[in-house]
Amino acid sequence: MPADPMPPEHAVEVTDVRALRALSHPLRTRLLSRLRLHGPATASRLGRDIGESSGSTSYHLRQLAAYGFVEEVEGEGTARERWWRARHRLTSWRPGDLLAQDGGAEVQEEITRLEIDQHARVLDAWFEQKEQLDPAWTDAASLSDYALRLTPGQARELADALHATVGRWMAEHPVEEPADGTEQVCVLVDVVPLREWPT
Repeated sequence: MPADPMPPEHAVEVTDVRALRALSHPLRTRLLSRLRLHGPATASRLGRDIGESSGSTSYHLRQLAAYGFVEEVEGEGTARERWWRARHRLTSWRPGDLLAQDGGAEVQEEITRLEIDQHARVLDAWFEQKEQLDPAWTDAASLSDYALRLTPGQARELADALHATVGRWMAEHPVEEPADGTEQVCVLVDVVPLREWPT
């Protein structure tokens, strides 16, 4: 695997509903996640990693590239075997930007469902793998939920503060740079209004 000559930018904020629609495909989100976590890869390698054909992964990588989420690694690969890299570590969007556009509500619904499913897969994976980790991780891992009563503006302020804190940690401890004694850590940040707490 070639070293990524240019680390991904920190984040991209998507304002075009067409770009988010391109990202709302489950296979595309998996491909982008793999590139963000493990660095540059070919369509063939990605296909083997996630159990898809290289033709399928190649097609979906080109769709991601068309909207600026991934790009070819310059000077690597051949016409038949291209190397791809993620352009950003994070993708964000504001639902209000999408809802004002034609088809935005449907795309917001699709991408929200994908995010919820991904959060469930992450927590399930942690639960299945936790016994294989150093016992120190039992004390370090955290599952927390908090109940507050806020206005929409306060909720946005809280979410922004949480994202800023995690962003600083990401800058200091990038996932693509393993260090001795470290494991990959996933931080899930959800700020959601509820009419009623689930029972």
